Amino acid sequence: MRQVSTKDITDKVRDLCISAACDLEPDMSTALRAAREKEESPLGKEVLGQIIENFEIAGAEGLPMCQDTGISVFFVELGRDVALDGPLYDAINDGVRLGYKDGYLRKSVCHPLKRINTGDNTPAIVHTSIVEGDKLKIKIAPKGAGSENMSRLKMLKPAEGVEGIKAFVVETVREAGGNPCPPIVLGVGIGGSFEKCAMLAKKALLRPVGTKNPDPDLVQLEADLLKMINDLGIGPMGFGGRTTALAVHIEAHPCHIASLPVAVNIQCHAGRHKEAVI
Repeated sequence: MRQVSTKDITDKVRDLCISAACDLEPDMSTALRAAREKEESPLGKEVLGQIIENFEIAGAEGLPMCQDTGISVFFVELGRDVALDGPLYDAINDGVRLGYKDGYLRKSVCHPLKRINTGDNTPAIVHTSIVEGDKLKIKIAPKGAGSENMSRLKMLKPAEGVEGIKAFVVETVREAGGNPCPPIVLGVGIGGSFEKCAMLAKKALLRPVGTKNPDPDLVQLEADLLKMINDLGIGPMGFGGRTTALAVHIEAHPCHIASLPVAVNIQCHAGRHKEAVI
């Protein structure tokens, strides 16, 4: 067994929180620049230019790229040959607490009914998987409310099939309009159960922008949905144009014969995600 200190986890999570808020990953930056080159709408092209300039300033000056620095969502892969010297979730929450304090990031987490802010952006939402090996991989995806609030889940009838999935996904984006700050990245979860497909939709957003699902059928569905969404004409920030979505990422899982769960998780153009391996 390999010993891993929870202090190291806390330090790494602190740094990830600050870095994710200020430095856009190259995959998002590249996708936005490519979209600006292709955008047919003059206004849409101008908006994309302003979005890119905002990211450049944030990275250069170490400032958050958006005032909504999000709720902290983590996907953790814990090697089964790793031994921790303390509670994993406590170490992650300590790191979030430090990161949001030291980075001067907005604390956005509150009691759901009393609406009292917890004051330190904890507790984080943590999804943990046990994997082979002696490493600990931590992925963070801070999620703002503007795009998260536009997300949807529906339990389709199996007979609705692929056409039903397309109709639900496209209608979800059409109803969202400019609210989720497009251009968006769309995470779609298909199958599993009610809660599983929601998690899959969120997990799909962690893939580098534009990477394809290994299943050829899902690759085609991703391409079809991307075209249908961009044909809506919502455009950057809702001002019209061809660039409503940069990519559609689908993750799927076997489901019950009598159900077809579909979840749509929308990510705004500030597609923040970072990872570290300990």
